[in-house]
Amino acid sequence: MAFSNDIITWYNQHKRDLPWRHTTDPYVIWLSEVILQQTRVAQGLPYFHRFVSHFPDVASFASASEGEILRHWQGLGYYSRARNMHRAAKAVVADHDGVFPSSYDDLIKLKGIGEYTASAIASFSANEPRAVVDGNVFRVLARYFGIDEPINSTGGRKVFLRLAQELLDSSRPGLYNQAIMEFGALQCKPNNPDCGNCVLRLECQAWKENRVKELPVKLKGKASRNRYFNYFVVENGDRILMNKRGRGDIWESLYELPLIETTHRMDLAELAAEEAVIAHFGPNAGLRQLGRPVKHVLSHQNLHAQFIAVDGHEGLNDKKIAWSYVFIKDLGTLAKPQLIYSFLKGLYG
Repeated sequence: MAFSNDIITWYNQHKRDLPWRHTTDPYVIWLSEVILQQTRVAQGLPYFHRFVSHFPDVASFASASEGEILRHWQGLGYYSRARNMHRAAKAVVADHDGVFPSSYDDLIKLKGIGEYTASAIASFSANEPRAVVDGNVFRVLARYFGIDEPINSTGGRKVFLRLAQELLDSSRPGLYNQAIMEFGALQCKPNNPDCGNCVLRLECQAWKENRVKELPVKLKGKASRNRYFNYFVVENGDRILMNKRGRGDIWESLYELPLIETTHRMDLAELAAEEAVIAHFGPNAGLRQLGRPVKHVLSHQNLHAQFIAVDGHEGLNDKKIAWSYVFIKDLGTLAKPQLIYSFLKGLYG
């Protein structure tokens, strides 16, 4: 149909030269797709090159330790993506003789691979006629066809998935999928799309009805909650106290500084009187603010963090805590959340 042909023609003239577009290797495409989830291309590109370099095939990825995978992932956020990739790689080695699958039915069974990722890998690597529907595709279709169904509702998702499959150019599905996603990323952008130079403008319902800013419709999610993190810098010669986070919360298995979370932001005097602070560092420990408080935004959480040096502490009184000293020179070997990585880099270079 004209829509598909126009999208592909536009793509051939305007597409970016990205490394994963020069291969049909499903493993390499998988790396790119997962890295680019929740991540802009400019930010994800160095990580893609890093992973391809360190883990050139799925066997090397599977044989690495989780800590090594997380360390290379450091700074990308949404660390469950990296852990799921590790599990998926192990499953490929165990169940597919180390050959990364390219069919949708096999891909969808792997940890961390949903409908979109399975469709993308299958269509890009094997030309399987599976339509991809990501944020860019939702936006293009909602505007072009004037669809008011919320893209994050159950009914709306069904409408868009069905429409995307109907529009798919079955003779070249991989090319069409790349084209419509690129069109949404570069032309039909969320804000200030270049409608005046759009090849689809004359048939676009949102353009005709002056509703470009209104579409796509998205239901509001739950409000973000505020959390207050007090990180303590405790040095002992050439070592620093660190904590490995456990399960059931953000940043599972990543390393951070000793943390005491409070219900609100506290100044140093109020914090020094906190029972947990006294229990860990003694009643006479001196607290000293390091830099300004930092707001770190996650999905559905706003972290208000402050960093505090502990001077003259009486040793760690609570023997049950999992904090342990690490040589400062070895901090680079630990996988850390971006918040902690940035602070320690500023502190030690």
